[in-house]
Amino acid sequence: MNCKQANENISIREVLESFSLFPSKDNAKSAFYHAIDRQERTPSLVVNFTKNTAFDFGTGMMYDNVSIVQAIKRCSVSDALEYLSRFDFSYKKPSVTEAITAENTNQILEVKEVIHPALLDYLKSRKLESQKSELSEVYYRINDKRYFGLGFKNDSGGYEIRSSFSKICLGKKDITTIKNNSENLKVFEGFTDYLSLKILEPEKTPSDYLILNSVAMVHKASGLFGNYKSVEMYLDNDRAGEQCRDSILKIFPKANDRSNEYFLHQDLNDFLMSQEEKTLENKLEKNQTAIHDAEENRNIYRRKR
Repeated sequence: MNCKQANENISIREVLESFSLFPSKDNAKSAFYHAIDRQERTPSLVVNFTKNTAFDFGTGMMYDNVSIVQAIKRCSVSDALEYLSRFDFSYKKPSVTEAITAENTNQILEVKEVIHPALLDYLKSRKLESQKSELSEVYYRINDKRYFGLGFKNDSGGYEIRSSFSKICLGKKDITTIKNNSENLKVFEGFTDYLSLKILEPEKTPSDYLILNSVAMVHKASGLFGNYKSVEMYLDNDRAGEQCRDSILKIFPKANDRSNEYFLHQDLNDFLMSQEEKTLENKLEKNQTAIHDAEENRNIYRRKR
């Protein structure tokens, strides 16, 4: 058995099920799974049963049967083929015509100002409600079903979509650059971190900003760094973030890693949420102290009378 046979004649759904991986949402043509290499709240691995492939919107990685076994088992191609040899070879991929038809059912229907209560609640849960003007309310269709979410536009006209239930990209995957004629560039993995910094550190003179929309897109931005005198990185405190930092430092060795300022947190948005929670706790504590002091003063006044 070779790679082509394994990828074309074995169902990727069965391969995932062999690792006890099941979709959180699915239909006859596609399904959403949680990522195979990290913990996440919203599933970002989209499996296309029509093409018998999987795409991770978090990393930009595309998988077939062989590569997904390699990723899960951390093994060689030959070991992956040996693992796949146990599967039923009766699966046949749909025709090219069917694949094109299925692909064309994914469509952006409408883009407008963010007003939907569910999306405003989602922004509030991430402490980003003040930044809603940076985003759009995007309505879209996938496999004949309508959905909506918060949209952040990339440089190719695609949208990073986020909501309580989805984390996907519509259109072509790309980076987002925001230019203000600055000599300083600030780099983020995702738009929630970019919006978080705007709240944490409002700038009188805005920098230029690079939102990767996936650490896998750092290669697309490699030519940008030479245009700046300074680069600041606000990346996640995980393995993928470390690898992205290393990649940028190879291109721009003087880049400043700012992640140590929120090293106890997963990312900048997580840090923002914790800061606001601490502020609220401090306010409550001060209120309790004030109430206690007022009660003591009343008791002293009563005793004097």
